[in-house]
Amino acid sequence: MKKMILSVAAAALLCSSPMFAETSAQVSAGAVKEAKSAAKERQVEVVKEAVEAVLLTQKVLVALEKGDKKSAKKSLEKAIGKLEVVLAHPNAPALLPIDSSIAATEFTGDLKSIKVALKSVKDLLEDGKVQEARRLLDTLQSEIDIITVSLPLVSYPQALKLAAKYLNSGKSGEAKEILEMALSTMVQSELVIPIPLLKAEALVGAASKIAKKDKEQALKHLEEAKNQLEIAEALGYTSESDTTYKVLYDAIKSVEKEVKGKNRAEKLFEELIGKLKEFKEKAVHHIETKKSE
Repeated sequence: MKKMILSVAAAALLCSSPMFAETSAQVSAGAVKEAKSAAKERQVEVVKEAVEAVLLTQKVLVALEKGDKKSAKKSLEKAIGKLEVVLAHPNAPALLPIDSSIAATEFTGDLKSIKVALKSVKDLLEDGKVQEARRLLDTLQSEIDIITVSLPLVSYPQALKLAAKYLNSGKSGEAKEILEMALSTMVQSELVIPIPLLKAEALVGAASKIAKKDKEQALKHLEEAKNQLEIAEALGYTSESDTTYKVLYDAIKSVEKEVKGKNRAEKLFEELIGKLKEFKEKAVHHIETKKSE
């Protein structure tokens, strides 16, 4: 029994030792997993009345296709009523979310493969092969996207009312056109979070925690952090931060030098992590487009 207790104690000691420090790949994977969980928390809540109004609008169009004006009028009145409830709220937003989703695309290639792909894209464009170039460009992304589809409260209710006016006047064709146009005004917005920047920040953070007890692994983390920054830059992820990629590269090199030397890099780590965090946060950006239903 004593031998077993000693074995368990020894195993616990070993597991807490630098020998079992996370690899750079594990740190990166953990950062992406955590970011995906955080993205779910940032998803907006859909507005039930807006979702129902859109479904009813589509129901009106189906009824008009069948020539069932009575059902079309009934569904249209319900749709207008749903939005009137929202409009009555003093703090009603300009855009009403009707759908929210998360899409994650992680680039698994290296810097060299990015450069080769970009050259191929340029060659394809020069040869007029635009669609082939577009498909290749679509592979050059590494990001978590929070996608939201919203109904514009400024115009959608008015469009429904105009369609109702046409329908009551016996102008089914005009009503149908207005409703189809209203559905095409949905706004799709994307919050784009670059994955390589998430990884770089996590790697530097991990390196700062083990620099004193596992210099070799800390340096590996820093090297991979530089690699992730190079990938982010090559993929075209920019930031509105005053900090630049060059500043970040230089800051990592300074930390590496200190870790290899006297290893008093606490302050340097703190400054680097701060710069990375600011750079990453200002690299997250919104893309807004019209979504055709």
